[in-house]
Amino acid sequence: MFEYIASAFMNTQKTFTVSELTRRIKGVLETSFTNVSVEGEISNFKRHSSGHLYFTLKDEGAQVSAVMWRGRASNLFFTPQDGMKVVASGKITVYEPQGKYQIDVVQLQPRGIGELQLAFERLKQKLSDEGLFDAGHKKPLPEYPERIGIVTSPTGAAIQDILNILSRRFPAVEVILRPVKVQGEGAAKEIADAIKDFNKLGNVDVMIIGRGGGSLEDLWAFNEEVVARAIYNSKIPIISAVGHEIDFTIADFVADLRAPTPSAAAELVVKHQSEIIEYLRNFCYNIEQDIKNIITSQKDRISSLLHSYSFNRPIDLVRQYSQQVDELNRQLHHAALHSFSFNRQELNSLQKRIASVNPSAVLERGYAIVYKGLTVADRANKLHPEDAIEIRFHDDKVPAKVQ
Repeated sequence: MFEYIASAFMNTQKTFTVSELTRRIKGVLETSFTNVSVEGEISNFKRHSSGHLYFTLKDEGAQVSAVMWRGRASNLFFTPQDGMKVVASGKITVYEPQGKYQIDVVQLQPRGIGELQLAFERLKQKLSDEGLFDAGHKKPLPEYPERIGIVTSPTGAAIQDILNILSRRFPAVEVILRPVKVQGEGAAKEIADAIKDFNKLGNVDVMIIGRGGGSLEDLWAFNEEVVARAIYNSKIPIISAVGHEIDFTIADFVADLRAPTPSAAAELVVKHQSEIIEYLRNFCYNIEQDIKNIITSQKDRISSLLHSYSFNRPIDLVRQYSQQVDELNRQLHHAALHSFSFNRQELNSLQKRIASVNPSAVLERGYAIVYKGLTVADRANKLHPEDAIEIRFHDDKVPAKVQ
Protein backbone atom coordinates (compact mmCIF):
# COMPACT_ATOMS: atom_id res chain seq x y z
CA MET A 1 0.00 0.00 0.00
CA PHE A 2 2.75 2.46 0.94
CA GLU A 3 4.66 1.50 -2.21
CA TYR A 4 1.53 2.28 -4.24
CA ILE A 5 1.16 5.68 -2.54
CA ALA A 6 4.81 6.49 -3.15
CA SER A 7 4.69 5.50 -6.85
CA ALA A 8 1.47 7.49 -7.32
CA PHE A 9 3.10 10.64 -6.04
CA MET A 10 6.32 10.05 -7.95
CA ASN A 11 4.47 9.66 -11.29
CA THR A 12 2.68 12.98 -10.95
CA GLN A 13 4.38 16.16 -12.01
CA LYS A 14 2.21 18.40 -9.82
CA THR A 15 3.86 20.32 -7.03
CA PHE A 16 1.85 20.13 -3.80
CA THR A 17 1.66 22.50 -0.93
CA VAL A 18 2.30 20.96 2.49
CA SER A 19 -1.38 21.15 3.34
CA GLU A 20 -2.36 19.51 0.03
CA LEU A 21 0.16 16.75 0.48
CA THR A 22 -0.92 16.10 4.07
CA ARG A 23 -4.55 16.09 3.04
CA ARG A 24 -3.87 13.58 0.25
CA ILE A 25 -2.02 11.31 2.68
CA LYS A 26 -4.79 11.73 5.23
CA GLY A 27 -7.39 10.63 2.70
CA VAL A 28 -5.44 7.54 1.72
CA LEU A 29 -4.63 6.47 5.30
CA GLU A 30 -8.01 7.14 6.86
CA THR A 31 -9.86 5.28 4.14
CA SER A 32 -7.44 2.35 4.12
CA PHE A 33 -7.06 1.73 7.88
CA THR A 34 -10.57 2.11 9.27
CA ASN A 35 -10.46 -0.84 11.66
CA VAL A 36 -7.12 -1.96 13.04
CA SER A 37 -5.91 -3.54 16.28
CA VAL A 38 -2.41 -2.73 17.48
CA GLU A 39 -0.52 -4.41 20.30
CA GLY A 40 2.15 -2.48 22.15
CA GLU A 41 3.43 -0.96 25.38
CA ILE A 42 2.01 2.32 26.68
CA SER A 43 4.42 5.21 27.23
CA ASN A 44 4.06 8.97 27.73
CA PHE A 45 0.54 8.48 29.04
CA LYS A 46 -1.31 11.74 29.76
CA ARG A 47 -4.89 12.43 30.79
CA HIS A 48 -5.78 15.92 29.60
CA SER A 49 -8.01 18.21 31.67
CA SER A 50 -10.58 17.78 28.90
CA GLY A 51 -10.78 14.06 29.74
CA HIS A 52 -9.05 12.91 26.52
CA LEU A 53 -6.22 10.34 26.77
CA TYR A 54 -2.95 10.78 24.87
CA PHE A 55 -0.23 8.12 24.80
CA THR A 56 2.27 6.30 22.63
CA LEU A 57 2.22 2.60 21.68
CA LYS A 58 5.67 1.15 21.15
CA ASP A 59 7.53 -2.09 20.68
CA GLU A 60 11.19 -2.91 20.12
CA GLY A 61 11.32 -1.35 16.67
CA ALA A 62 8.78 1.46 16.35
CA GLN A 63 6.16 3.63 18.02
CA VAL A 64 2.87 5.25 17.07
CA SER A 65 0.83 8.01 18.70
CA ALA A 66 -2.63 7.24 20.04
CA VAL A 67 -5.57 9.26 21.27
CA MET A 68 -8.73 8.17 23.05
CA TRP A 69 -11.49 10.72 23.30
CA ARG A 70 -13.23 11.50 26.58
CA GLY A 71 -16.51 9.78 25.74
CA ARG A 72 -14.73 6.47 25.17
CA ALA A 73 -12.14 6.95 27.91
CA SER A 74 -14.87 7.32 30.54
CA ASN A 75 -16.03 3.79 29.74
CA LEU A 76 -12.69 2.11 30.44
CA PHE A 77 -12.82 -0.44 33.25
CA PHE A 78 -9.16 0.18 34.10
CA THR A 79 -6.72 3.09 34.18
CA PRO A 80 -3.95 2.87 31.57
CA GLN A 81 -0.41 3.27 32.90
CA ASP A 82 3.04 3.64 31.41
CA GLY A 83 4.64 0.25 30.82
CA MET A 84 1.32 -1.60 30.50
CA LYS A 85 0.98 -3.84 27.46
CA VAL A 86 -2.36 -3.34 25.74
CA VAL A 87 -4.28 -4.00 22.55
CA ALA A 88 -5.70 -0.81 21.01
CA SER A 89 -8.47 -1.08 18.44
CA GLY A 90 -9.59 1.82 16.27
CA LYS A 91 -8.74 3.63 13.05
CA ILE A 92 -5.76 5.55 11.64
CA THR A 93 -6.17 9.32 11.44
CA VAL A 94 -3.82 12.13 10.48
CA TYR A 95 -3.34 15.18 12.69
CA GLU A 96 -2.78 17.76 9.96
CA PRO A 97 -1.23 20.64 12.00
CA GLN A 98 1.73 18.41 12.86
CA GLY A 99 1.56 16.14 9.81
CA LYS A 100 1.61 12.94 11.88
CA TYR A 101 -0.59 9.91 11.85
CA GLN A 102 -2.13 8.40 15.01
CA ILE A 103 -4.51 5.73 16.17
CA ASP A 104 -7.96 6.99 17.10
CA VAL A 105 -8.59 4.35 19.79
CA VAL A 106 -12.12 3.05 20.09
CA GLN A 107 -11.38 0.16 22.45
CA LEU A 108 -8.44 -0.48 24.79
CA GLN A 109 -7.80 -3.77 26.56
CA PRO A 110 -4.94 -4.99 28.75
CA ARG A 111 -3.01 -7.83 27.17
CA GLY A 112 -3.83 -10.61 29.62
CA ILE A 113 -4.14 -10.93 33.40
CA GLY A 114 -0.47 -10.17 33.95
CA GLU A 115 -0.88 -6.58 32.83
CA LEU A 116 -3.79 -6.01 35.18
CA GLN A 117 -1.84 -7.52 38.04
CA LEU A 118 1.09 -5.26 37.22
CA ALA A 119 -1.21 -2.22 37.17
CA PHE A 120 -2.66 -3.36 40.50
CA GLU A 121 0.76 -3.55 42.15
CA ARG A 122 1.85 -0.18 40.75
CA LEU A 123 -1.27 1.61 41.96
CA LYS A 124 -1.07 -0.14 45.31
CA GLN A 125 2.50 1.05 45.78
CA LYS A 126 1.64 4.58 44.68
CA LEU A 127 -1.30 4.93 47.05
CA SER A 128 0.63 3.31 49.88
CA ASP A 129 3.42 5.85 49.45
CA GLU A 130 0.82 8.64 49.64
CA GLY A 131 -0.50 7.29 52.95
CA LEU A 132 -3.95 6.16 51.78
CA PHE A 133 -3.53 2.83 53.57
CA ASP A 134 -2.33 4.27 56.90
CA ALA A 135 -4.09 2.85 59.93
CA GLY A 136 -4.18 6.27 61.58
CA HIS A 137 -6.62 7.50 58.94
CA LYS A 138 -9.11 4.67 59.38
CA LYS A 139 -12.35 5.58 61.16
CA PRO A 140 -14.06 3.37 63.77
CA LEU A 141 -17.38 1.83 62.85
CA PRO A 142 -20.46 2.95 64.82
CA GLU A 143 -21.38 0.37 67.44
CA TYR A 144 -25.12 0.64 66.83
CA PRO A 145 -25.80 2.12 63.36
CA GLU A 146 -29.33 3.25 62.60
CA ARG A 147 -28.95 3.55 58.80
CA ILE A 148 -26.58 1.63 56.54
CA GLY A 149 -25.75 2.75 53.02
CA ILE A 150 -24.98 0.01 50.49
CA VAL A 151 -23.17 0.65 47.21
CA THR A 152 -23.57 -2.35 44.91
CA SER A 153 -25.57 -3.75 42.03
CA PRO A 154 -29.31 -3.98 42.74
CA THR A 155 -29.52 -7.29 40.87
CA GLY A 156 -26.43 -9.07 42.19
CA ALA A 157 -26.24 -11.80 44.81
CA ALA A 158 -24.32 -9.49 47.16
CA ILE A 159 -27.28 -7.24 47.98
CA GLN A 160 -29.51 -10.24 48.67
CA ASP A 161 -26.93 -11.79 51.01
CA ILE A 162 -26.50 -8.51 52.88
CA LEU A 163 -30.25 -7.90 53.25
CA ASN A 164 -30.93 -11.48 54.40
CA ILE A 165 -28.28 -11.33 57.11
CA LEU A 166 -29.25 -7.83 58.28
CA SER A 167 -32.93 -8.79 58.54
CA ARG A 168 -31.98 -11.87 60.54
CA ARG A 169 -29.45 -10.22 62.83
CA PHE A 170 -31.05 -6.80 63.39
CA PRO A 171 -34.27 -6.18 61.45
CA ALA A 172 -34.73 -2.70 62.95
CA VAL A 173 -31.79 -1.24 61.04
CA GLU A 174 -32.62 0.89 58.00
CA VAL A 175 -30.90 0.09 54.69
CA ILE A 176 -30.44 2.58 51.86
CA LEU A 177 -29.27 1.11 48.55
CA ARG A 178 -27.37 3.22 46.03
CA PRO A 179 -27.48 1.05 42.88
CA VAL A 180 -24.34 1.09 40.70
CA LYS A 181 -22.60 -0.97 38.07
CA VAL A 182 -19.94 -3.12 39.69
CA GLN A 183 -18.01 -4.16 36.58
CA GLY A 184 -17.34 -3.06 33.06
CA GLU A 185 -17.25 0.36 31.47
CA GLY A 186 -18.02 3.29 33.79
CA ALA A 187 -18.40 1.12 36.92
CA ALA A 188 -15.55 2.78 38.84
CA LYS A 189 -16.98 6.26 38.30
CA GLU A 190 -20.46 5.18 39.42
CA ILE A 191 -19.05 3.66 42.61
CA ALA A 192 -17.00 6.79 43.37
CA ASP A 193 -20.00 9.04 42.70
CA ALA A 194 -22.20 6.92 44.99
CA ILE A 195 -19.70 7.30 47.86
CA LYS A 196 -19.63 11.06 47.30
CA ASP A 197 -23.44 11.22 47.20
CA PHE A 198 -23.78 9.47 50.55
CA ASN A 199 -21.26 11.88 52.07
CA LYS A 200 -23.07 14.86 50.58
CA LEU A 201 -26.44 13.75 51.96
CA GLY A 202 -24.99 12.52 55.25
CA ASN A 203 -28.00 10.30 55.89
CA VAL A 204 -26.19 7.05 56.77
CA ASP A 205 -23.94 6.03 59.68
CA VAL A 206 -21.80 3.54 57.77
CA MET A 207 -21.38 2.28 54.20
CA ILE A 208 -20.82 -1.14 52.66
CA ILE A 209 -19.37 -1.16 49.15
CA GLY A 210 -18.77 -4.35 47.25
CA ARG A 211 -19.98 -7.17 45.07
CA GLY A 212 -19.83 -10.94 44.77
CA GLY A 213 -16.91 -12.94 43.45
CA GLY A 214 -15.50 -12.89 39.94
CA SER A 215 -12.36 -12.72 37.86
CA LEU A 216 -9.72 -10.03 38.22
CA GLU A 217 -11.30 -8.19 35.31
CA ASP A 218 -14.75 -8.43 36.94
CA LEU A 219 -13.46 -6.94 40.20
CA TRP A 220 -11.31 -4.30 38.53
CA ALA A 221 -13.68 -1.38 39.21
CA PHE A 222 -12.66 -1.66 42.90
CA ASN A 223 -8.98 -1.39 41.90
CA GLU A 224 -9.41 2.02 40.27
CA GLU A 225 -7.73 5.10 41.71
CA VAL A 226 -10.94 7.15 41.53
CA VAL A 227 -12.67 4.66 43.86
CA ALA A 228 -9.70 4.52 46.22
CA ARG A 229 -9.62 8.29 46.62
CA ALA A 230 -13.39 8.50 47.10
CA ILE A 231 -13.10 5.96 49.94
CA TYR A 232 -10.16 7.83 51.46
CA ASN A 233 -11.98 11.17 51.37
CA SER A 234 -15.20 9.77 52.81
CA LYS A 235 -16.23 11.13 56.20
CA ILE A 236 -18.53 8.13 56.66
CA PRO A 237 -16.86 4.85 57.71
CA ILE A 238 -16.71 2.35 54.85
CA ILE A 239 -16.56 -1.45 54.84
CA SER A 240 -15.13 -2.98 51.67
CA ALA A 241 -16.68 -6.33 50.79
CA VAL A 242 -15.47 -7.36 47.36
CA GLY A 243 -15.47 -10.90 46.03
CA HIS A 244 -14.46 -13.92 48.08
CA GLU A 245 -12.11 -14.25 51.03
CA ILE A 246 -9.10 -14.83 48.77
CA ASP A 247 -9.81 -11.73 46.67
CA PHE A 248 -8.04 -8.49 47.56
CA THR A 249 -8.66 -5.11 45.91
CA ILE A 250 -7.29 -1.61 46.33
CA ALA A 251 -10.61 -0.69 47.96
CA ASP A 252 -9.90 -3.25 50.70
CA PHE A 253 -6.64 -1.52 51.64
CA VAL A 254 -8.13 1.99 51.72
CA ALA A 255 -11.41 1.16 53.45
CA ASP A 256 -11.84 1.52 57.21
CA LEU A 257 -12.56 -2.22 57.44
CA ARG A 258 -12.22 -5.09 55.00
CA ALA A 259 -14.80 -7.86 55.03
CA PRO A 260 -13.90 -11.11 53.24
CA THR A 261 -17.38 -11.32 51.66
CA PRO A 262 -20.56 -9.20 51.48
CA SER A 263 -22.21 -11.60 53.94
CA ALA A 264 -19.35 -11.09 56.39
CA ALA A 265 -19.75 -7.32 56.03
CA ALA A 266 -23.39 -7.59 57.09
CA GLU A 267 -22.34 -9.59 60.15
CA LEU A 268 -19.62 -7.09 61.05
CA VAL A 269 -21.70 -3.94 60.67
CA VAL A 270 -24.42 -4.83 63.23
CA LYS A 271 -24.58 -6.95 66.35
CA HIS A 272 -27.10 -9.77 66.54
CA GLN A 273 -30.30 -8.68 68.22
CA SER A 274 -29.98 -11.56 70.70
CA GLU A 275 -26.61 -10.16 71.81
CA ILE A 276 -28.14 -6.73 72.31
CA ILE A 277 -31.11 -8.15 74.20
CA GLU A 278 -28.77 -10.15 76.44
CA TYR A 279 -26.63 -7.09 76.98
CA LEU A 280 -29.70 -5.05 77.95
CA ARG A 281 -30.83 -7.79 80.33
CA ASN A 282 -27.44 -7.86 82.02
CA PHE A 283 -27.38 -4.08 82.12
CA CYS A 284 -30.84 -3.92 83.73
CA TYR A 285 -29.91 -6.69 86.19
CA ASN A 286 -26.75 -4.88 87.21
CA ILE A 287 -28.64 -1.61 87.65
CA GLU A 288 -31.30 -3.36 89.74
CA GLN A 289 -28.67 -4.98 91.97
CA ASP A 290 -26.82 -1.69 92.36
CA ILE A 291 -30.04 0.09 93.36
CA LYS A 292 -30.94 -2.66 95.84
CA ASN A 293 -27.48 -2.51 97.38
CA ILE A 294 -27.71 1.28 97.67
CA ILE A 295 -31.17 1.07 99.29
CA THR A 296 -30.02 -1.58 101.77
CA SER A 297 -26.94 0.42 102.63
CA GLN A 298 -28.96 3.59 103.17
CA LYS A 299 -31.52 1.73 105.29
CA ASP A 300 -28.75 0.43 107.55
CA ARG A 301 -27.26 3.87 107.80
CA ILE A 302 -30.61 5.46 108.72
CA SER A 303 -31.28 2.76 111.32
CA SER A 304 -27.88 3.34 112.84
CA LEU A 305 -28.52 7.08 112.97
CA LEU A 306 -31.93 6.63 114.62
CA HIS A 307 -30.39 4.58 117.42
CA SER A 308 -27.31 6.70 117.86
CA TYR A 309 -26.75 9.07 120.80
CA SER A 310 -25.99 11.89 118.33
CA PHE A 311 -29.43 11.56 116.75
CA ASN A 312 -31.23 11.59 120.13
CA ARG A 313 -29.10 14.30 121.74
CA PRO A 314 -30.82 17.22 119.95
CA ILE A 315 -33.74 17.05 122.43
CA ASP A 316 -31.35 17.40 125.34
CA LEU A 317 -29.56 20.19 123.55
CA VAL A 318 -32.85 22.01 122.94
CA ARG A 319 -33.72 21.76 126.62
CA GLN A 320 -30.30 22.99 127.69
CA TYR A 321 -30.45 25.87 125.27
CA SER A 322 -33.98 26.73 126.46
CA GLN A 323 -32.71 26.86 130.07
CA GLN A 324 -29.79 29.00 128.98
CA VAL A 325 -32.20 31.36 127.23
CA ASP A 326 -34.25 31.71 130.47
CA GLU A 327 -31.08 32.38 132.45
CA LEU A 328 -29.88 34.95 129.94
CA ASN A 329 -33.33 36.55 129.95
CA ARG A 330 -33.21 36.85 133.76
CA GLN A 331 -29.72 38.31 133.66
CA LEU A 332 -30.77 40.75 130.98
CA HIS A 333 -33.79 41.85 133.05
CA HIS A 334 -31.66 42.35 136.18
CA ALA A 335 -29.04 44.29 134.22
CA ALA A 336 -31.74 46.47 132.68
CA LEU A 337 -33.27 47.32 136.07
CA HIS A 338 -29.86 48.15 137.52
CA SER A 339 -29.07 50.33 134.55
CA PHE A 340 -32.43 52.14 134.80
CA SER A 341 -31.91 52.81 138.56
CA PHE A 342 -28.41 54.13 138.06
CA ASN A 343 -29.48 56.35 135.18
CA ARG A 344 -32.42 57.69 137.22
CA GLN A 345 -30.07 58.71 140.05
CA GLU A 346 -27.75 60.38 137.62
CA LEU A 347 -30.69 62.23 136.10
CA ASN A 348 -31.88 63.49 139.50
CA SER A 349 -28.37 64.69 140.36
CA LEU A 350 -28.09 66.54 137.08
CA GLN A 351 -31.52 68.11 137.58
CA LYS A 352 -30.47 69.42 140.98
CA ARG A 353 -27.24 70.82 139.60
CA ILE A 354 -29.11 72.54 136.80
CA ALA A 355 -31.67 73.95 139.22
CA SER A 356 -28.90 75.33 141.46
CA VAL A 357 -27.51 77.41 138.65
CA ASN A 358 -30.89 78.49 137.27
CA PRO A 359 -31.01 82.33 137.27
CA SER A 360 -34.72 82.37 138.02
CA ALA A 361 -34.19 80.48 141.24
CA VAL A 362 -31.51 82.96 142.35
CA LEU A 363 -33.77 85.93 141.59
CA GLU A 364 -36.55 84.37 143.68
CA ARG A 365 -34.24 84.56 146.68
CA GLY A 366 -34.11 88.39 146.39
CA TYR A 367 -31.33 88.92 143.98
CA ALA A 368 -31.51 91.06 140.82
CA ILE A 369 -29.60 91.33 137.53
CA VAL A 370 -28.43 94.66 136.11
CA TYR A 371 -28.32 95.05 132.33
CA LYS A 372 -26.58 97.81 130.48
CA GLY A 373 -28.09 97.54 127.09
CA LEU A 374 -28.01 93.87 126.28
CA THR A 375 -24.96 93.18 128.45
CA VAL A 376 -25.05 92.03 132.11
CA ALA A 377 -23.23 94.56 134.28
CA ASP A 378 -21.49 92.13 136.64
CA ARG A 379 -19.00 94.77 137.84
CA ALA A 380 -19.65 98.18 139.39
CA ASN A 381 -16.89 99.78 137.41
CA LYS A 382 -18.81 99.00 134.24
CA LEU A 383 -21.43 101.61 135.24
CA HIS A 384 -21.06 105.38 135.08
CA PRO A 385 -23.23 108.27 136.20
CA GLU A 386 -26.17 108.93 133.91
CA ASP A 387 -26.01 105.42 132.39
CA ALA A 388 -29.40 104.00 131.55
CA ILE A 389 -29.75 100.54 133.01
CA GLU A 390 -32.37 97.89 133.52
CA ILE A 391 -32.82 95.90 136.66
CA ARG A 392 -34.46 92.47 136.32
CA PHE A 393 -36.20 90.85 139.26
CA HIS A 394 -37.72 87.38 139.29
CA ASP A 395 -41.17 88.72 138.41
CA ASP A 396 -40.44 91.79 136.24
CA LYS A 397 -37.85 94.34 135.12
CA VAL A 398 -37.46 98.02 136.01
CA PRO A 399 -35.60 100.81 134.09
CA ALA A 400 -33.19 102.94 136.14
CA LYS A 401 -30.48 105.59 135.86
CA VAL A 402 -27.13 105.66 137.62
CA GLN A 403 -26.62 108.71 140.05
